[in-house]
Amino acid sequence: MKLRTVVLIPVVAGCFFLATAQVRADQLADVKTKGTLLCGVLDIFEPFGYTDTGSRAVVGYDVDICNAVAKRLGVKADIKPVSIEARIPQLQQGHMDLLAAGLAYSAQRAGQIDYSDAYYVSQNIVAARSSRGFTSIGDLAGKRISFVKGSISENYIKEQIPTATAIGFEDVSTAFTALMQGKVEGFSTSEETFHKLASRLGANASSYAIVQPAIGREVWGLGVRKGQKAMLQAVNGALQDMEASGESQAIFDKWLGAQTLYKMNRSFKAEPIK
Repeated sequence: MKLRTVVLIPVVAGCFFLATAQVRADQLADVKTKGTLLCGVLDIFEPFGYTDTGSRAVVGYDVDICNAVAKRLGVKADIKPVSIEARIPQLQQGHMDLLAAGLAYSAQRAGQIDYSDAYYVSQNIVAARSSRGFTSIGDLAGKRISFVKGSISENYIKEQIPTATAIGFEDVSTAFTALMQGKVEGFSTSEETFHKLASRLGANASSYAIVQPAIGREVWGLGVRKGQKAMLQAVNGALQDMEASGESQAIFDKWLGAQTLYKMNRSFKAEPIK
């Protein structure tokens, strides 16, 4: 009887792990079978994902990316709002098939999930009063630069302008106000955030400008469950097709391009994250 017990335990355990591996290997097939791609996006992250006040639907750049990927997989995107804290656990636990949620690449996150090719690159910049005449980042040496506490901007300032004094504020509005009030000579944030803040100034928006070049960049990828090679390959194939067809450019132009308040140029392509 003891011998039978010893033999059965590894057999049962082997069957369990075999079944688990089979489930993991079949995510792409499961998505196609059910006909929907559960796509997690942030819903308080304009213009990437936010709730439209008219339709009450979640819309934005990331939503359009999800819809375009789903179309190429032959399914329909099911957009699911997710919080910053819960996005990776929700993917890992199988509650989401894909994340388009401002996932900047980091080695730590890459140990938890698989990243698709880049679908967006966020530049971290320093803005200043146009009247100061700063023509390059080097001109900000020894100057005071505001940033939001806890953001990546502090690291970028210290790395790229080591003699500058980085002054942290609790939120982006007060950090920008410090620049407007002359308490600092520069203000560091993402390019998207600066353009949004400047747009609120109306005719006075031209009083502020980005000092070139950018001091940092965050490369965003779509999040795929770890080990889902077929799913990752299909998502990357979709992104490459979107790039070749011009759809990725069209989505960028719709939400961030010259005709929007952001007035940004797309300086990146869908390519593997290095």
